[in-house]
Amino acid sequence: MPLQFTSDHEWIDAANPSAAVVGITMHAQDALGDVVFVDLPAVGATFAKGEVAGVVESVKAAADLYAPVSGEVVEVNEALRADPALANSDPLALGWFFKVKLSNPAELAGLLDQTGYDDLLKTL
Repeated sequence: MPLQFTSDHEWIDAANPSAAVVGITMHAQDALGDVVFVDLPAVGATFAKGEVAGVVESVKAAADLYAPVSGEVVEVNEALRADPALANSDPLALGWFFKVKLSNPAELAGLLDQTGYDDLLKTL
């Protein structure tokens, strides 16, 4: 399954609905600048779609990280906690934030595909 995106600039790879991977987009990390701190959710925490699941702080600003889908956090990226710059250098791979077990896979249908996200970026 290809990446899907939110209008808040998170991405999700739900190829494994028991451990879907969530991160921020290239656009988000570009807008934030150098990321210096990430506040990751606790393993076992549950979120509804759209709830704040973490915080990203950069030299420019702090931004909330929203849950793209409802579910339970099953893993966090400790490498990102140790080296927040991974959110800048590799936001779509090594810079992932957390993995979530989807509680409502139907919510994926409301997310943007790559074309839809690219179209959204053209309006910003």
